[in-house]
Amino acid sequence: MSTWRAKLLPPLLAIAFAVLISSVALLISGADPLNAFGTMLSQLFAGTTAVDTVNLASTYYLAGLAVAIGFQMNLFNIGVEGQYRFAGVIAAIVGGAFVLPPVIHAVFIIVVGALAGALYAAIPAILKVTRGVSEVISTIMLNSIVIGIVAYLIDDEQFGEQIGNNVATKEIQPSGLIPGIPLGAAGTMFGFVLIAAVVGAAYWFMLNRTRFGFELKASGESTTAAAAGGVNSKKMTLIAMLLSGAVAGLVALPELLGRDHVYAITATTGYGFTGIAVALLGRNHPAGIALGALLWAFLDKAAVSLEQIQVPKEIATIMQGTIVLSVVVAYEIVRRADLAAEQRRVGRALAGNGKRSSVSEGGAV
Repeated sequence: MSTWRAKLLPPLLAIAFAVLISSVALLISGADPLNAFGTMLSQLFAGTTAVDTVNLASTYYLAGLAVAIGFQMNLFNIGVEGQYRFAGVIAAIVGGAFVLPPVIHAVFIIVVGALAGALYAAIPAILKVTRGVSEVISTIMLNSIVIGIVAYLIDDEQFGEQIGNNVATKEIQPSGLIPGIPLGAAGTMFGFVLIAAVVGAAYWFMLNRTRFGFELKASGESTTAAAAGGVNSKKMTLIAMLLSGAVAGLVALPELLGRDHVYAITATTGYGFTGIAVALLGRNHPAGIALGALLWAFLDKAAVSLEQIQVPKEIATIMQGTIVLSVVVAYEIVRRADLAAEQRRVGRALAGNGKRSSVSEGGAV
């Protein structure tokens, strides 16, 4: 899987297949595929769509990284959804309760968010290493529980305030916000986009340049082999889940510190589940996850433009679903093709060595 074909061909095949399936769906609905795709692409250069896409992608990127850390350890952390929502409301409550010097205040909120996410992830992590409870089941249950926790904390009798028809946490003061990057008529990019890029770089460095990263990947490949090498698989599971939860705790912060400044009862949900798809698209690599996040965000933003030409915006959802399914299938097809090619190469090499050995023996006789 180290060849350029194994890295580039699967996502290209997946996108091509997704376009084909979406085209069929468009034709069935009576729409022109070329017109629909052209409208979506042109939307990217209209108004603030490009910047909005990058801002949304930063959120998807952090969610994808959180899921990818679990994947590296062979853990399926479905709980990113619950972890980021719990961390978001805690960070908003704590951030709105204090007024600290600029920068320090923002860093404080970021640390609180990461710690809150890790704390919520600690529950399934401890259950996994002490009782063998599947992280899939425990995190799904915790995703449901967090709905009640958020509703309770944002209630106006607890830490919430009535804002028009909405209920939200107390507004975070300007000292705790992260300034955006103004790009004129194109809009304002979240300053947190740069922090997300740093988190991605740290993830890459951890995996490829540290002993912990090597042990993490080794444990994910084979806990038995890792244990034979002196790696404590339970400890690695615990740390991986806590790290995954800490990164998940940052998912709500780009919008919280860059646009909303409060965490409302109507805050957007579903970022954690999108992170699973983005991590699969990116094959757990930080650069791949970034591209997957941008593609997913583009499809979300461009889908609205389809209604202008009387095309159901659900076509974009079809594309998203087929891309995820296709990329999994495409990687498996390419993997098997590479494996077969490698087997043929080894077979030819062995056959060549056998012929040379026969010639040498004949000459010796």
